[in-house]
Amino acid sequence: MSMARYAAFLPLLLSASLLGACVTSTQGGFNVRSSQERALQDYIELAAGYYAADDLVSAKRHVDNALAIDRRSAEAHNVRALIHQREGEHELARDTFEYAIRQDPSNSRVRNNFAAFLYEREEYQAAYEQLQVVADDTEYRSRPQAFQNLGLAAVAAGHREEAREAFRRALDLDRTLQRSSLRLAELHFEDGNFGQAREYYEQFRVSSQFNDVSQSARSLWLGIRLEWRFDNRAAARDYARQLEEMYPDTEQYRMYLQQRDERR
Repeated sequence: MSMARYAAFLPLLLSASLLGACVTSTQGGFNVRSSQERALQDYIELAAGYYAADDLVSAKRHVDNALAIDRRSAEAHNVRALIHQREGEHELARDTFEYAIRQDPSNSRVRNNFAAFLYEREEYQAAYEQLQVVADDTEYRSRPQAFQNLGLAAVAAGHREEAREAFRRALDLDRTLQRSSLRLAELHFEDGNFGQAREYYEQFRVSSQFNDVSQSARSLWLGIRLEWRFDNRAAARDYARQLEEMYPDTEQYRMYLQQRDERR
């Protein structure tokens, strides 16, 4: 499978300042439980931070410390599953994700990470089903991204109408999600709805400019085809120039050259 597909969405770790965490020591018998809970969270945050820094040895050590406090911790098993995944231990990763979800079925971060794992394994329908649960969680802080991920999985699983709806929901929650607006533009273009495709493409383009994000070969190629459809030759040439300058070795540039020659 292409890395572009895998990069569609990535695992979500804890949002705390990870490597800055320190383990709480217990002081006094009256506070043992709260101290253990804090220590558990600190170990998980440290493990996640070391995982993000690609220090898997330290990440494993802190996961083990966390599980010594609570062997059923979904968050600790979540990080352990991610470590297994990075090490190529795919069946161990799957089993660990599934165990974590059984311990805490309402943990949307774990489900999102399991969906990313399934997506990487090209199990698109299974990823889609996990993300349906995540997107339904109205309390999930990353819900706009969850709908975007749901749309990406829906496209890969062949659910085009569901994908359009998921991308629309993502943009309802966060209009700056560029991938959602671009994918909606592509879906409408493929369906022959060129006016709607252009509207979503313009939303994508404006958001990209506002956030100072360069267009990709994929988005520039879509822009060229849209401008060809509306006979806007100057804009098409401008996108084509950017495509040639930035991405001359891409499949999109080769398709542009072929179709440009056919149009002459």
